[in-house]
Amino acid sequence: MSKHTALPESELSLAALRGDCARMAPRWTAPAKSAPAALKPSLINGVTVPPSSARLIDAMSEYGD
Repeated sequence: MSKHTALPESELSLAALRGDCARMAPRWTAPAKSAPAALKPSLINGVTVPPSSARLIDAMSEYGD
């Protein structure tokens, strides 16, 4: 049997959760960003993309424009 019990809904609200997160945020640290290792295109084998998917990705501004 669990030792933890759920709080009644009236004691737990989105505002309380946001307040808890705001108080804890200064204690959280993000890991350092590391750039992914570059991969030579010649090492990518066996990947096929259907023409319709390629057109879809090409039409997306963050990829093709």
